[in-house]
Amino acid sequence: MSSEQQRRPPEHVAVYNGLLEDAALAQASVERFREGQLRRRLTFGDRTVSMALRPNLLTRERHAAAMTAARSIHGALRRLEQALLRNPELRAELDLDPEEERLALAEPGFRSSSPSSRLDSFFSDEVRYVEYNAESPAGMAYEDMMAEVFSELPVLREFRKRYRLRPMPVRRQQMTAMLRAFRQWGKGEQPVVAIVDWTGLPTAREFDLFRDFFEQRGVRTLIGDPGSLEYRRGRLYLRGQAVNLVYRRVLTSELLSRPEEARALVEAYLDGAACVVNSFRAKLLHRKMSFALLSDDQHGDLYNADQRAAIERYIPWTRKVREGPSTRHGRRVADLMEYIARHRSELVLKPNDEYGGKGVVLGWAAEQAAWEKALKDALRGSYVVQEAVEVPKEPFPVALEDIRLMDLSIDLDPYLFDGRPGGVLTRLSSSALLNVTAGAGSIVPTYLVEGRA
Repeated sequence: MSSEQQRRPPEHVAVYNGLLEDAALAQASVERFREGQLRRRLTFGDRTVSMALRPNLLTRERHAAAMTAARSIHGALRRLEQALLRNPELRAELDLDPEEERLALAEPGFRSSSPSSRLDSFFSDEVRYVEYNAESPAGMAYEDMMAEVFSELPVLREFRKRYRLRPMPVRRQQMTAMLRAFRQWGKGEQPVVAIVDWTGLPTAREFDLFRDFFEQRGVRTLIGDPGSLEYRRGRLYLRGQAVNLVYRRVLTSELLSRPEEARALVEAYLDGAACVVNSFRAKLLHRKMSFALLSDDQHGDLYNADQRAAIERYIPWTRKVREGPSTRHGRRVADLMEYIARHRSELVLKPNDEYGGKGVVLGWAAEQAAWEKALKDALRGSYVVQEAVEVPKEPFPVALEDIRLMDLSIDLDPYLFDGRPGGVLTRLSSSALLNVTAGAGSIVPTYLVEGRA
């Protein structure tokens, strides 16, 4: 079974793509597209952020459906987080190490564990959320800046003569959520932000974009490596500058793998000397096991009736990889390992605590022997199994040597700010793994589209 699906594109997509059949318009648009990205230094590592010459054009009806689903699932996740904080046995299902658990149980000093988060989905006939990025949702600045690039394209200007478009910027909402958490934290009058992650990462340009955006709005902002932080006499410093609001881009597991470099940030957080967004408590829901705890009916009493209905509708069947009995959609599974082995074409294996597609095994793309080996490896580690969902494909004009129309997999990933949807990350790929480094991988801005009267 393939999990990819292609349908006839809607009229507005066909119209946009058709405009690029005009050779002069296409050439002018490609030149402006490439120049706009280079001028803004929109890079992911050594390549530009986007090769695709069309944005994601989302109707208001589909947008409303996806956001309604996102709010419902976020409400269930909040219920799950409260249960995880109360119940050590339930928390043990996450396979946290002791230091991760200690940090997760510490009070962050503000109301929301994840002032900003992202639900990743595929939206065919129905939206299906497959992961929750609760720790450090990336891509916001790229989305906003790519919208600036597209606003300059001759093809988009032509398209606007027939359709109304509304962009959905997200950087301002990220800043608002951070400042709201800072006010709730209540231990500083003026925020001084430190954007913290390892140096040399392919996402480093996004940190520059956020710094520039914050400083243009009067918020002093520095960028630094965790090892550059110092904690002394109750204050956190980055290169000699006192900072009190940390925009934490480094993931907890990667931070704690280097304890000497982590010490200053961890101690300042535990002492309440810095407002750290997102908090270390975000780890509880960031683990992919959170979706297993949503979808497993033995935990159904954690959620109200509406949330249970939303989980059944929007969350694919997910279980922790382990031996023994289980259930799938209300039916008993006598031995989960045997069931996974026999239903390879319907399933995906995912590491509990990885990102960027690392370690993911798509059952329908693997030979049976390779699948069974991956399953044995998963049993020795910490993995979940998830049922495959339809991965929609749409035709996108891609700027290679010339413009080529390619059927690309597309996802739809709403950002949430204190649980309220606000803006969308859209990634494209030539494979079913949506990763901007794969194949014709790209980030494109998302617009709400309506026909002109």
